[in-house]
Amino acid sequence: MPTTDREDAVELGLGTGEARISGSLDWLWARLRDKPGPRVLDCGPVRESTVNVLVERGAKLYVADLLSLVRRTNGSLWDYTGKVPLFRTDRLLSELPMIPPGSLSIALCWQLLDLLPREALVDVVHRIYSYLEPSGVLFFLLREPCLAKGADTTWYLQTLTKLGAQVGGQKPFPYPPLSNREMERLIPTGMVKTVLTRSGLREVLAVRWNPTPRSIEAWAR
Repeated sequence: MPTTDREDAVELGLGTGEARISGSLDWLWARLRDKPGPRVLDCGPVRESTVNVLVERGAKLYVADLLSLVRRTNGSLWDYTGKVPLFRTDRLLSELPMIPPGSLSIALCWQLLDLLPREALVDVVHRIYSYLEPSGVLFFLLREPCLAKGADTTWYLQTLTKLGAQVGGQKPFPYPPLSNREMERLIPTGMVKTVLTRSGLREVLAVRWNPTPRSIEAWAR
């Protein structure tokens, strides 16, 4: 069962056009400061700013724009042959590049889970989670119930610890928001760290590890 840690609210500045320091990314990169050449997966539209930031850090970058694929309305991710439409999770996962299992330091999943039907979440999270090295991290942004629109927002890194957002036409989210408990249940084993913001979003870090009293103490520092 994953262990959860929560922190106080921070301001992300959604829709202001101004980059804000991310409490979770600040925490994450501080713990990777001694790691050379981290491998990073970006699951959103690739932005020059993100590439520049990660290359300067010496990272190897994988790109799989799952977010744009999910946002399209051409029906390529749905099977309509039966009485009930079925989401084609296998089609979505086929867009992932060849990544050796247990090799990723970070997967930037952004708001992917806010855009997927519930029946796809386990397979998607578990597949990306399988790419993580020990202590590797999935990074998510999850909406709160008060945030009804913003499904077309594109997130990117302005610095290692600052998030930027390109806000689109304020498209409504297609599914109810995930609760913290639902998020915890999606993670096979490890730690889930949630940072609340004042912009109707939660920053969520899911770390691949097996908690022990010593490691939990180190996590809290």
